[in-house]
Amino acid sequence: MTAGAQCPLCAADGGTLIWRGPQLRVIHVDEPGFPAFYRVVWNAHVAEFSDLDEAARLHCMQAVTLVEQALREQVRPDKVNLATLGNVVPHLHWHVIGRYTWDSHWPAPLWAVPQRPRSAEHEAQLAEHLPALHQALRERLAAWGGESVQVQSI
Repeated sequence: MTAGAQCPLCAADGGTLIWRGPQLRVIHVDEPGFPAFYRVVWNAHVAEFSDLDEAARLHCMQAVTLVEQALREQVRPDKVNLATLGNVVPHLHWHVIGRYTWDSHWPAPLWAVPQRPRSAEHEAQLAEHLPALHQALRERLAAWGGESVQVQSI
């Protein structure tokens, strides 16, 4: 897959934009059943983490770490899953997913077969905390990584 219109992460943000810096952005992913699902997306089209030089790799992982820390502090998941796959969209992005023992797939990956029905009550309770999480992410990332763009709240 090449950059530009053919790559969905070059053509669009890939979710609800939380913060954008010069090198990367953080988005909230609308994945039913997983309200605490975020991606750190490298802005330039590269396929693999090793395509970045050392400084860029460190920058990227610092952003992943900041997102994970904010998730842990604001919405207290039972576990945070980190993954970079890119089989479907070969544009460098990290999944940062807050997981809970009540989620439909726990303890399996969210891409596996569900283990139980979704918990609308738990999902709604968690969703109430997302605006504060998004604000914390914006503040933390802006303090660390430069200017952000103005984005809408959910």
